[in-house]
Amino acid sequence: MSKKKIEVPNHIAVVMDGNGRWAKQRGLPRTAGHEAGEKVLFELVEAAMGFGVKEMSAYAFSTENWKRTPEEVKFLMGYSRESLRNRRDRLHELGVKVNWVGRPQRLWKSVIEELQEAEELTAKNKKFTLNMCVNYGGRAEIIDAAAELAKDVKRGKVKADSITEKTFEKYLYSPKMSDVDLFLRSSGEQRTSNFLPWQATYAEFVFMDVLWPDMTPAQLWKAIEEYSERDRRFGKKVIASIGKVRIVVARREFPAARKLCWK
Repeated sequence: MSKKKIEVPNHIAVVMDGNGRWAKQRGLPRTAGHEAGEKVLFELVEAAMGFGVKEMSAYAFSTENWKRTPEEVKFLMGYSRESLRNRRDRLHELGVKVNWVGRPQRLWKSVIEELQEAEELTAKNKKFTLNMCVNYGGRAEIIDAAAELAKDVKRGKVKADSITEKTFEKYLYSPKMSDVDLFLRSSGEQRTSNFLPWQATYAEFVFMDVLWPDMTPAQLWKAIEEYSERDRRFGKKVIASIGKVRIVVARREFPAARKLCWK
């Protein structure tokens, strides 16, 4: 019997959780966990490219991360700046397009400059897109988009009764970002933490009980295999037959029916 062909997701969103716990388990400062996690991110970017993935969004710094200690925030800002500076040439060689997604408010000017330089350097690359989500929050993105759209309605540029999803998407931080196919979170936690709520509406979620610095290309492939096993229907109805009986169910209305109809 031939094996089922693995369906590789086009866009993977990653919540890189567990850096602090990884460091604590080893008696190291939290900053050591962030350093280890940064290396893993770029290893997995190259692995994802080899697997055939075309886009990855990395939750590097959230709008909620400002609540951390001033010392940790200072480290994360400085380390983000140095990481971008040190990695951008390699990413450019690989054909990766870097795209910054997030709010400029409160970000260090030097971090913004490094993000913009990476964007400019890699702007014409087409092999792979890396969305660096720095100072990003999903609710903040939707609020900011709604505010800008409201301004254009007031100016008469947009008619309120003609607004559609496509209209709204034009006001998001990165309008050209594709929808998320696979939403991957490490560390065993099972929540989205305000990451890409608009883009991940129909994503398949995979939660791995592995701390981010321990993630490997093999584990990323395991997540892709699990994704490939999912039955993506995007809200459509399912028709199943048992003998002469035809069953039509809406997946959202009768989740328990999956055992009956999806095997």
